[in-house]
Amino acid sequence: MNSPGERDASADASPSGAAVTRHGWSSGAVSRALWFIALWLIIAGADPADLLVGAVAAAAATWASLLLLPAGGSRASPVAIARLAPRFLFESVIAGADVARRALDPRLPLRPGFVAYPVRFPPGTTRNVFTTLTSLLPGTVPIGEEGGALVYHCLDVDQPVVAQLSAEEAALSRALGDD
Repeated sequence: MNSPGERDASADASPSGAAVTRHGWSSGAVSRALWFIALWLIIAGADPADLLVGAVAAAAATWASLLLLPAGGSRASPVAIARLAPRFLFESVIAGADVARRALDPRLPLRPGFVAYPVRFPPGTTRNVFTTLTSLLPGTVPIGEEGGALVYHCLDVDQPVVAQLSAEEAALSRALGDD
């Protein structure tokens, strides 16, 4: 047992930033490794001759995934993510139809321009997911950042782009358990 001033050496942080347990693996790493092994078995089958290669591939994939996306305490809500998936599909279809309609109907005026949206998500994975989701809003494409705000190119700046972005941010925030 450690005294109040001592730290527990069995729970040091790994180079990837993930907490490492006394056995050298975080629960996130074990979970990812199991998913990669399952994926290998689905793709390649359970032929005993291939299992060693599958284990090496799963270990390499787990290591790479922990370097690229360190394990963390996710509070993601499976129910909210399940609600977000159809919304994502619906927005994709609507965005495609809207852009096609604007391109093919010369009577629809285009008022292209730029809109800055002060996103709440810090730079990183969550913000990247947000920009991916919002790239499917009708007539909008995220093009960069300026002063902490995301900048979007819009086909029609008179549309309620900021309100749409705010709704998407709220939906993603709920899905990730940030609300």
